[in-house]
Amino acid sequence: MLLLGVKADKAKEVVDIKRLGRNAGLVEIFKWNVSDTLRRAKGLAIRVPEGWVLTSKGKDHIRGLGLLPGKKSVQSLRFAASLRKEIKKIIDPDTVAFLDEAVICFEANLYRSAVVLSWVGAMSLLQDQIMKHHLGVFNAEAQRRDSSWKTAKAKDDLSRMKESDFLDLIGSPPVSLIGKNVKEELKNNCLQLRNACGHPNSLKLGENRVAAHIEVLILNVFSKFS
Repeated sequence: MLLLGVKADKAKEVVDIKRLGRNAGLVEIFKWNVSDTLRRAKGLAIRVPEGWVLTSKGKDHIRGLGLLPGKKSVQSLRFAASLRKEIKKIIDPDTVAFLDEAVICFEANLYRSAVVLSWVGAMSLLQDQIMKHHLGVFNAEAQRRDSSWKTAKAKDDLSRMKESDFLDLIGSPPVSLIGKNVKEELKNNCLQLRNACGHPNSLKLGENRVAAHIEVLILNVFSKFS
């Protein structure tokens, strides 16, 4: 029911519901018979041609449990709108997919997922820049730093390098794709938060912390390289 409450007025196919569940950390959802569960939900959800959607009774039920997303502050709504604006400028479909899901998660108070997905989108853009403009010098510097580095020929090859090492390399000469201060912000704050959100722990986040994370990525990655 909670997953149907994400953009509650938009019907969702089972594959969409499972994707939202996965992004929220509910990996066991792939073992569920989602359609059968919703059919037995006592009128809380209904199947329409476009997929499953909450009924008025279903919305009232979730609202009564306090599970519908709370009202966002004006500042947080602005951050979400800014990210959507940046998405429209991006051509790469993989990056667009990551960012679109990040915004959906942010608006639904799925803050850990929003952090992880926005970070993945930012890294995708930085990798695109290396592939298009700096691949030769990147490989040369990577091999100078680590003789075991195998020459990257495709974007996926860049993922063999740890993200912290990748940021160090692209934030230093001779690549210098990003400046030193940007590198430190991405590495010491954004990446650390992403790592904390990507593993089970007791960390709790609010919308302001997540909005700040997204703002850093907008100003220093998406706006610059999209």
